[in-house]
Amino acid sequence: MHFVDAKGILTGSAGRYGMNIYRGCSHGCIYCDSRSRCYQFTHSFEDIEVKQNAPELLEMALKAKRRKCMIGTGSMSDPYMHCEEQLRLTRRCLQIILQYGFGAAIQTKSDRILQDIDLLDEINRSAKCVVQMTLTTYDDALCRILEPNVCNTKRRIKVLEEMQKRGIPTIVWMTPVLPFINDTEENITSILNECVRVGVKGIIDFGMGLTLREGDREYYYAALDKNFPGMKQRYIKRYGNAYELPSPRARELTEIFQRICRANGILSDPEECFHYMQELPEKYKQMSIFDML
Repeated sequence: MHFVDAKGILTGSAGRYGMNIYRGCSHGCIYCDSRSRCYQFTHSFEDIEVKQNAPELLEMALKAKRRKCMIGTGSMSDPYMHCEEQLRLTRRCLQIILQYGFGAAIQTKSDRILQDIDLLDEINRSAKCVVQMTLTTYDDALCRILEPNVCNTKRRIKVLEEMQKRGIPTIVWMTPVLPFINDTEENITSILNECVRVGVKGIIDFGMGLTLREGDREYYYAALDKNFPGMKQRYIKRYGNAYELPSPRARELTEIFQRICRANGILSDPEECFHYMQELPEKYKQMSIFDML
């Protein structure tokens, strides 16, 4: 972990802003796109870069904005990594978002987000808060291989359940789906059934597959060699150096996904999910449990 003073914290325009308080990640997910060379890391991915002045930069930025909007975080680096336990920069940023009347859309894999459920609740009451949780693998043993340094899927589902109790809307990222590894009907159906049970607002899927780029691909293949002997050769034979690696079962799994979402009134189109997360109505009505049933 090392500390830097960033020049700015918000990216985006026209009411669609995001921030990354940290750079790099300690969760160790074997498929992480953020490892890709195109993001130009000049240090080890596990050597977390901490933007120590993030709260001050965020306050200056929000003070200058006349129109309230949603502030997203977590797209490139999880805001609830292990270092957040000590540093609490995400919490400080949430306090500023609350203070200035903005909304928040947070993406994570970690149950550490429960430490801030009080703030998320307040933001949701005064503006709008959407919690996004990544769920890829229902089986605990497989989850520990694919996402080794973060809580398992069942614990993340518990987080979704706790948010639902507070009326905080949730979106699930059911991606990536790894060919020949977690692309089974049992896995997808188990995750979807839990999403229905806890009343998620929407589920994002990008075609039941995986993307690999330079940097990410090498790390992923090394993990396959370690945990799934022979699997790398199977990938190379089928996909070569392709960027998009759809599951051979993509059509079948997508039909299951869409059928379950339609039957339960869950948003399933990515653009609809993004629109919902980015929209901050002038008068946002907090969702009640009854709205989510």
